[in-house]
Amino acid sequence: PRRSKRRKSIAIAYESGQGDGAEQGTSEPQRPRWEPRDWRQQLERIREMRRKRDAPVDEMGVEKCYDSSAPPQVMRYQVLLSLMLSSQTKDQVTSAAMLRLRQHGLTVDRILQMDDAMLGQIIYPVGFWRNKVKYIKQTTAILKQKYGGDIPRTVEELVQLPGVGPKMAHLAMNIAWDSVSGIAVDTHVHRITNRLKWVKKETRYPEETRAALEDWLPRDLWREINWLLVGFGQQTCLPVNPRCNECLNQDICPAAKR
Repeated sequence: PRRSKRRKSIAIAYESGQGDGAEQGTSEPQRPRWEPRDWRQQLERIREMRRKRDAPVDEMGVEKCYDSSAPPQVMRYQVLLSLMLSSQTKDQVTSAAMLRLRQHGLTVDRILQMDDAMLGQIIYPVGFWRNKVKYIKQTTAILKQKYGGDIPRTVEELVQLPGVGPKMAHLAMNIAWDSVSGIAVDTHVHRITNRLKWVKKETRYPEETRAALEDWLPRDLWREINWLLVGFGQQTCLPVNPRCNECLNQDICPAAKR
């Protein structure tokens, strides 16, 4: 009973809003959808600032970490591992760790054969590397036993894997399966959308932010928004001392230091 209850809560938390628009439209009249002030103009200006694609996420992010010439199943596994390593770790560090893993042969079977000490040496110094060694081994064993060495193709199944959170699951769906399941909200997306007031009221956690954004942001923008805001957060809208004087949105950003 406890397990089924947990699964139910995950489905509600991570996959709400999928396909329910049409059902709502038939059962009740559509109300005007809330939208943040100036968001389209802010978005266009962020696109302009990100035009060069020269942030760390562009050069060393997850989409650059896997072997694109590997068989699809191996590629998907490498995408998932790079996402697991990237948590609370700079892109440069994740990229270097993934390169070392690939040099040792980054497949499900190779990781299962590798002892914990060796795996730890290879991925160090990613954030919380000791925990990640444990999670990688546990998750890889589950993939081998339950999914034939591939990764799950639903958010609900992905978030049940050790060390895999909702942001990673949505990015895995996007990159590995080419499927937009939701907005991937990390610390950059969470911080910037709160600063821009793209949420009705301030949110405290990334999952709250995801739900708030998915409530109004057009679905055709969901794939782009993570990449766009992560790079913007790495270069301009920094966590501490944001470079407001360099930002094109300085005149229409509620949080701008003018």
